[in-house]
Amino acid sequence: MFVILDGWACRYKILPSGTRQIMAFLMPGDACDLHIKLLAEMDHGIQALTPAMVARVSQDDMQEIMQNHRSIALAMYSAQLVDEAIMRAWIVSMGRRSSVERLAHLMCELYLRGQTIGLTQDGELAMPLSQIVLADALGMTPVHINRVLKELRLDGTMSLTRGSVTIMDPQKLAQIAGFDENYLHRRTRHITGMIHQAC
Repeated sequence: MFVILDGWACRYKILPSGTRQIMAFLMPGDACDLHIKLLAEMDHGIQALTPAMVARVSQDDMQEIMQNHRSIALAMYSAQLVDEAIMRAWIVSMGRRSSVERLAHLMCELYLRGQTIGLTQDGELAMPLSQIVLADALGMTPVHINRVLKELRLDGTMSLTRGSVTIMDPQKLAQIAGFDENYLHRRTRHITGMIHQAC
């Protein structure tokens, strides 16, 4: 099991056509597949999107942590539940939100997740994701992503530059997205720090 200490990564699958679907973004403090030891093999890939530092936790160490450190085990389970809540929000976005709503929703989510771990300042999130990466996450083409970003920028809502996104009108962006942050359970996101201490 790996924990991201620094940098960004993603979960992805490659389709037979060679196209990629990104299914989650992993930020510092996020764990990769807490219960992977229960499966014979992974059904998806994990890729670093930037230079990254990760902590590797062996199966024996995981077993010891889960058995002898109840608070850390509960923190891990809570983190897993938040990951599942994020996945459900992404499914709703892909199935029911328009392209503008979908992008706005992802930006709201990433901004709040980044804020929780200190990656934001004055409405700006250090976000090293290219338009191609965003397109692979949102099920759009890079050309379509570019159009949507331009629409949101001209609307005075947000602006994406190389390496960061600036939220100029948070209320408007949240309104466009129909964003409700409850699924992030931000009061429990700090628990991943306990995993670092145990490792």
